Amino acid sequence: MIPPERMKMRRSHEVPLTPQVIAILETIRPLTGHCDYVFESSRFANKPTDAETINKALGRIGFKNRTTAHGFRSLASTTLNEQGFDSDVIEAALAHADRNKIRSAYNRTTYLKRRRKMMEWWSDHIEKASHGSLSVAR
Repeated sequence: MIPPERMKMRRSHEVPLTPQVIAILETIRPLTGHCDYVFESSRFANKPTDAETINKALGRIGFKNRTTAHGFRSLASTTLNEQGFDSDVIEAALAHADRNKIRSAYNRTTYLKRRRKMMEWWSDHIEKASHGSLSVAR
């Protein structure tokens, strides 16, 4: 659960973790287990790394001017919408607020069960792509 003070919309956000994500977290635990954050800032103790650091890392591995940290959210949204997942579920996964204030006041669901199923599909999709012969770096 991400607490409200860490979220842009100041609402807590629960993120279902898939088996693949849990496996990755377990693998990197020896490197990050002593930190409060998985990606802790190298300059500021007890602070998370920022998007610019991630963007620089993406540049170093061949994605400069091709994508950004925020671009992965767009990629996920586009792919999940193309696959026919419910847009309300996708928006909830991205922690987006409903712009319709009346609908937002009455619809308080987090779609957690459906988000979990969608995130399992997403993890499986990424895992399958990682075993293919498609190269995304130039």
